[in-house]
Amino acid sequence: MSGRVVVAALAACSVAWFALVVLAPELPSALAAVVYGIGGVVCHQRPERSFHWHGAQLAVCARCTGLYLGACASAILVPLPPSFYAGWSGPPERLAWRLGLAALPLAATVAVEWLGMWAPSATVRAGTGVLLGAAGALVVAAAFSRPNAAK
Repeated sequence: MSGRVVVAALAACSVAWFALVVLAPELPSALAAVVYGIGGVVCHQRPERSFHWHGAQLAVCARCTGLYLGACASAILVPLPPSFYAGWSGPPERLAWRLGLAALPLAATVAVEWLGMWAPSATVRAGTGVLLGAAGALVVAAAFSRPNAAK
């Protein structure tokens, strides 16, 4: 399987999962239970830290929702030539630095929250998640688009 096919499959899964997370309050109860159950494995799902739609909490917290939204960036990358995101590939040290920089706002909000200095809004939590999710998507897309990737 070519790297482009893997990127396309990951992009489709990313978009599908984000849609399920956001639409969970409106899904049939059996499917919603599965989505909330999967969300509960990776997320604390605290109502005060989550977005709500039509009075119902989304399947994951705002920060996780942002991470998944950022990961949907991979869907945008699929039709683009690999050279667009080639700068996100390279030695692990470079990738670690880029992901680390993208994680800084998220880590900072978590730290000040744990220290009791500030309680960021759901929008701020989601925004910091978007940065890290998008950076992660770029790294994954670049990795699978290299020659000989996923063969």
